[in-house]
Amino acid sequence: MSDIEVIRNQLTLHTDFPKKGVNFLDIFPIFRDPGVFEILINHLVDHITSVTLPKTPNNKIDVVVGLDARGFLIGPIVALKLGAAFVPVRKRGKLPGKCVSASYEKEYAPDIFEMQVEAIKPGQNAIVLDDVIATGGSAKAAGDLVTQLGGTVIEYVFMIEIPSLDGAARLNAPLYSMIQIEKK
Repeated sequence: MSDIEVIRNQLTLHTDFPKKGVNFLDIFPIFRDPGVFEILINHLVDHITSVTLPKTPNNKIDVVVGLDARGFLIGPIVALKLGAAFVPVRKRGKLPGKCVSASYEKEYAPDIFEMQVEAIKPGQNAIVLDDVIATGGSAKAAGDLVTQLGGTVIEYVFMIEIPSLDGAARLNAPLYSMIQIEKK
């Protein structure tokens, strides 16, 4: 069985969550099985080291940016394996110190993301990482924060993409998704 099939078999769809009309893809069963979780991390790191790194000017990723909140679960581990820093992007008011902000519209609500100003230095290469890309609003906002601080998004990396929502069209760098699932 391929990495993608192993991961896909762990996903659970919840209808009408977090509100009526929204379908929520639950990734948490992946974390209950250490072997499956390791497959996920190794797959993402392998993609980044074999496909993404050769496209960078210095063959290095400086920062992995993880989105609130599920990007926090895989981002630090991927960053550690790449020898990169991990930088969280959080909803407004959740980070201490001076922050930059970017607004975005998700499938079911508007919101604002923030990043600490000292998190990324000018010229650093970043990967934006999250579990799912749907409309691309939150990923675009995270990319905007990287750009505001002088960094460059090399790639957006996701476990899951919903291609019919065309989130990739909103992004300023290539997108990699391990699994593509159509919206139901």
